[in-house]
Amino acid sequence: MTLLPARIVHIGVDRDWRDVYAFASRPENMPLWASGLASGLTRDGDDWVADGGPIGQVRVRFAPDNAFGVIDHTVTMATGEVVENALRITPNGDGAEVAFILFKRPGMDAAAFEADAAHVLKDLEALKAIMEAGS
Repeated sequence: MTLLPARIVHIGVDRDWRDVYAFASRPENMPLWASGLASGLTRDGDDWVADGGPIGQVRVRFAPDNAFGVIDHTVTMATGEVVENALRITPNGDGAEVAFILFKRPGMDAAAFEADAAHVLKDLEALKAIMEAGS
């Protein structure tokens, strides 16, 4: 069994966790805060398709709507590589904690992993700004 190194990238949001989940879990809203999907998502059956820029077209499949704040999603790259992404919105007092578990994929060097972590944090900060501006 192989375990990948992982890091939890998270941020507190001063907004009810249910509001954060309702906004963040809608694929139509993701281009507003998830920069990797800035080109937008188009529905294709159970999947959503995005132009991943230099990495080509990607297919994204999201966990079904749920009462637990789970926005896990599987991204299939143009190369066929599949990346599992765990994204959770959890109650934190009167607000929310948004947590993304980032896995260091095989062949990824430390610098690329750090860059990915910084990118995820930037996206979570964008989500925080949107959600707190709408409070």
